[in-house]
Amino acid sequence: MSDQQTSLEAYTSYSSLAFDRPARGVLRITLNRPDKLNALDARGHDELARVWRDADADPDVSAILLCGAGRAFSAGGDFDVVEQMIESFDARVRVWREAKELVYNMINCSKPIVSAIHGSAVGAGLVAALLADISVAARSARLVDGHTRLGVAAGDHAAIVWPLLCGLAKAKYHLMLCEPVSGEKAEQMGLVSIAVEDDELQDKALSIATRLANGAPTAIRWTKYAFNNWLRQAGPIFDASLALEMFGFGGPEVREGVLSFREKRPPEFPTATPVSPTANS
Repeated sequence: MSDQQTSLEAYTSYSSLAFDRPARGVLRITLNRPDKLNALDARGHDELARVWRDADADPDVSAILLCGAGRAFSAGGDFDVVEQMIESFDARVRVWREAKELVYNMINCSKPIVSAIHGSAVGAGLVAALLADISVAARSARLVDGHTRLGVAAGDHAAIVWPLLCGLAKAKYHLMLCEPVSGEKAEQMGLVSIAVEDDELQDKALSIATRLANGAPTAIRWTKYAFNNWLRQAGPIFDASLALEMFGFGGPEVREGVLSFREKRPPEFPTATPVSPTANS
């Protein structure tokens, strides 16, 4: 590869993500907090939201491969960030903007994205894993959207993509109950593209990314653009779910959810029936 092709100067400002070019035209982005199981702190959340614009603008990138370092793809969000959101309107606004940008930046990135999912995939890491154009999961991977267990609506990507991938009935079951899905089961229900043996994951994902990078660039990118209109037309559904999630961070349920996680016990949510949005409101 030439010096231009191997340059990573565009990504020197990132600290929670690592970058390399494992094959011609392929940019590998690695969630890189292995000591924290790649849980995203405030900076990591911001970086994961905006990196897709930089990769899209990189003339040496034809395909993107997203991985996680260490034992997990991503263990979700940092509880310190959650507690900041509970206490601070400004923090909720910041995270709302980043969560919105993460989803729309991935949808609008013209380059095809491949995810290689192993271990736990939760929170914003799960968002990126499932919004990839081709998702490859290790059979033993554990995917779970934990929003309702935390005490907020499932808003960061679920409403825009889960019903399209696995159907509304399955989406409601797994999202309302926070029911985990193995990589093998995720493939069976259509939540991920393919599942492979754990020791084959990285090679298979890189092989797919390399094939995409070596393919007809405009044909692949325009195919992605057309297909992603399914997601764009669901944008108002996503926007509503994300707004309701952020609204929940100002309520009592999330305080009990965080406390129960901290104390490693089942949550005891308030039993009073809250006012819910309705079709006639």
